[in-house]
Amino acid sequence: MAARGHVQDPNDRRLRPIYDYLDNGNNKMAIQQADKLLKKHKDLHCAKVLKAIGLQRTGKQDEAFSLAQEVATLEPTDDNSLQALTILYREMHRPELVTKLYEAAVKKVPLSEEYHSHLFMAYARVGEYKKMQQAGMALYKTVPKNPYYFWSVMSLVMQAISAQDEKLAQTMFLPLAERMVEKMVKEEKIEAEAEVQLYFMILERLGKWVEALDMVRGPLGEKLTSELQSRENKCMMMYQRLQLWPECNALSYKLLLKNPDDWQFYLSYFDSLFHLMDKSWSPPEEEEHCVEGPVQTTVAEAVKFVVDRMEEEDKKESRPLRGPYMACLELIHRLRQRGCPDERELGDPLELMLQFFGKFGDKPCCITDLKIYLHLLPPEQHTQFKNHLGELVPLGEVGEDGFGFPGDTKALQRHLCVCQLGRVLGLQHALDTEGKLRLITELKAHYHYGLQFGKSCLKTELQFSDTYCLMVAHVYIDLWTETGDENMLWQSLGVLEEGLSFSPSNAQFKLLLLLLFCRLGAFQPVVDLYSSLDAKHVQHDTIGYLLTRYAGSLGQFAAASQSYNFSLRFFHSNQKDTSEYIIQAYKYGAFEKIPEFIAFRTRLNQSLHFAQVRTERMLLDLYTEADITSSLEESVKAMGLCPEEDDIPWDNMRDNRDLTVLFSWDPKDRELTEEHRRLSLEEESVWLKVRSLTLRLLASLALLGHAPSSRNSDKINENGVSAKSSTLQTLLSQLDLTLQTAAQITEKQTQYPFLGPPSSRLATALSSGSCHCQASALQLSLTLQELETTGLDDSSELQTQICNSFKSLIVQLQELLSRCKGEVLEMKDSRLKTQPSLLETLVFFVETVCVVLWVASYSASVLRPLKSSLQKKKKKKKDSNTAMPVVLCGFQEWTGSLQGVVTQALDHVKGQEASLTALKLAALTLGEGHAQTQEECGFTRAAMDKVQTSYLGSLQELGDLLRKRADSLKSLKF
Repeated sequence: MAARGHVQDPNDRRLRPIYDYLDNGNNKMAIQQADKLLKKHKDLHCAKVLKAIGLQRTGKQDEAFSLAQEVATLEPTDDNSLQALTILYREMHRPELVTKLYEAAVKKVPLSEEYHSHLFMAYARVGEYKKMQQAGMALYKTVPKNPYYFWSVMSLVMQAISAQDEKLAQTMFLPLAERMVEKMVKEEKIEAEAEVQLYFMILERLGKWVEALDMVRGPLGEKLTSELQSRENKCMMMYQRLQLWPECNALSYKLLLKNPDDWQFYLSYFDSLFHLMDKSWSPPEEEEHCVEGPVQTTVAEAVKFVVDRMEEEDKKESRPLRGPYMACLELIHRLRQRGCPDERELGDPLELMLQFFGKFGDKPCCITDLKIYLHLLPPEQHTQFKNHLGELVPLGEVGEDGFGFPGDTKALQRHLCVCQLGRVLGLQHALDTEGKLRLITELKAHYHYGLQFGKSCLKTELQFSDTYCLMVAHVYIDLWTETGDENMLWQSLGVLEEGLSFSPSNAQFKLLLLLLFCRLGAFQPVVDLYSSLDAKHVQHDTIGYLLTRYAGSLGQFAAASQSYNFSLRFFHSNQKDTSEYIIQAYKYGAFEKIPEFIAFRTRLNQSLHFAQVRTERMLLDLYTEADITSSLEESVKAMGLCPEEDDIPWDNMRDNRDLTVLFSWDPKDRELTEEHRRLSLEEESVWLKVRSLTLRLLASLALLGHAPSSRNSDKINENGVSAKSSTLQTLLSQLDLTLQTAAQITEKQTQYPFLGPPSSRLATALSSGSCHCQASALQLSLTLQELETTGLDDSSELQTQICNSFKSLIVQLQELLSRCKGEVLEMKDSRLKTQPSLLETLVFFVETVCVVLWVASYSASVLRPLKSSLQKKKKKKKDSNTAMPVVLCGFQEWTGSLQGVVTQALDHVKGQEASLTALKLAALTLGEGHAQTQEECGFTRAAMDKVQTSYLGSLQELGDLLRKRADSLKSLKF
């Protein structure tokens, strides 16, 4: 709440206690205090609004809104009431109402600078750019200050950016904005850097690059001082746009002489050099080469320039800069691409890399620098290169275990870099099983030895030797994927758990543990791991998929709900937060940031992850609550679900996942490719389509269940029944097409790198038969509706068809249940074996049971009135011998069979729980194949316990849900 510092107005003193109560979260006392005050001062509008805020915060939205509207209709102009109403409307997520408040206030007090600026900001919150432009000009006319004028100009630019018609932007909005700025330039009224930045933005968007360049190089450009080399960067950008390669080359050359470590200018220097060579450009003989100075046009000049930079670094007594040495490798790479023999003059890449390692090997960035240029070495040199690197690492005397260890952290970092490069070159992958186990022993020894250097580290700091531990886990994963020996996976978990005990803030340990637990089907330990990562802001979108992909699929429904909330909270606050960022950008003149904020908001609204989490959250709520705590129809209404509307932006879907968040030192042929990314997005989109259609179909079913009977009615369309069934029919056709596409995708059987994107649930959903069973059940609801229209007398064929569907659904459910049979976790020959796919299939079975039971509930609602009307007819005719219609007998048989299937499933779950509880993990033999210390065994067992506990938790939740569903089945008999 806004604190009130001045006490000029006696009302401020009276309102102070209410503000304090609201600030302290004591809303009930705030309401009471406001009521007391209003008894004495009926016209104290602010007290009424503060009471409304208290009501809003105690969940009485309607009461709060009507109170607020009482005040708003009086069009208040006192600051207290306006600010309080603004706070209330923001909390109600009704920012559009704030604009009406200040429109009225500005009309009543037309010379108030404060109300004008509040009106402008209110329009900014709702993105009313045209009104912002007008409000900005009105404000400038009232108080002629430059910032207000440029608010109006920026609002024109925003109209151009948001315009659907690009032509309109280029011919109307941007030229008008340009003329407005030019007017200020001619009158010499440009004062601030922000105004120059805005002028540059307008010219750039109009494609007037020559004018933009002239402006930056002219007197206005002198105001560009807030960023280092801001002017030079803008010049460089324009030179590249205009393809003025001589200027580009000369400016890069000049800037690199000043700062030989600026990588972006090396790239523009090489780009421009080769463009000039391709065009056979030669400098004029007598004049200057160009406005920026001398231009270099030959490879010989470039080679000399780079070599000179390196020699200068070699002469320095202080630590050399990396830029020149990397530039040398970059130039070799580019010359080799062009088949140019001059690369030899720069030296042998192997020697250059060894020299680079000698200078920078003790820096953690050495590996990432060299990794880019390893392709310059032929494969036959890889082992030789690694051996030479090893010679440059100072290790101590070889001990009993056959290893020498580094004496300090710099030597440790060098040794680490050699190990990492060995992995990137594929030398670790080429080892046989024995070789890999020896490598693990060596890396573990180095890890444990290196821990002594971090004894004084804080808990929030990483241990110097953490990377050894991570690499051990990676080699174990290699062994697991190659040999299928699950023991290697358990060892990997144990190593990471040990690493985390010494380095509790290591995000890479947590991420890899998270991935491994999820692959094993254990979701319980993952929730704590993810929350300990303390993901901030946009990370909920970029890495949230690691958690939410497995959330609903492993039977931990409560934890899944919590995980979805994690992500959704961020997406929902994004809209409000972005508006605030935009307002701050206007206030402080950071105009170039405003389009970035808008683009950021759009990127999040169109996020694949956002759409997935929203859909999965609603489905989860239906599966766990509908027809248990409230009816399906009530649940659908509470979610505001409308089956006809599809609010997912399919054509503009953005894949914001960070698929390289886990460290990897895999060689190029094992890395994640663009094709992998494309296939993963395609697979995730199709799975989202399946889930979204399922959700909308369930919403249709809910609405269908409560349509009035349409038999003998001519007004079929009026009562909406046929409209609802046609929606259901349309959605079923779309689902059918989507499942066909899904089948084609799963046939490809795409294998992603282990550390790449997790595969979607699509393959399991199709192979288990869950999707087709759900589609058949929903199709049945349409046939039942047909029966409701036709009646029992003239529908013998239809009744037979429905009975066949009843039987078919039981068969499909039985098949689906049989695919869940088997042990999720069992001990074989003193080894632990997991089958997490059984758990995922069991979750699909439970979801499918929910869908079938909703259809059964709808069937009962259709058949009950038909049965009662039949009984009335029997009474009239006094005929008790008439046979029961086929469909009614079929339905009773069907509900009995459903009860049987659910009971079988419950027995299966009970059996699994019993065998899991009976497993004695202490009897396991650990570490076969190579020695493991007792401590290491302890961490591995702890990981196994977590998996066992998680499986038990999943089975209990699945069992509970099935029991609740079995209870709801009892109400279906008639």
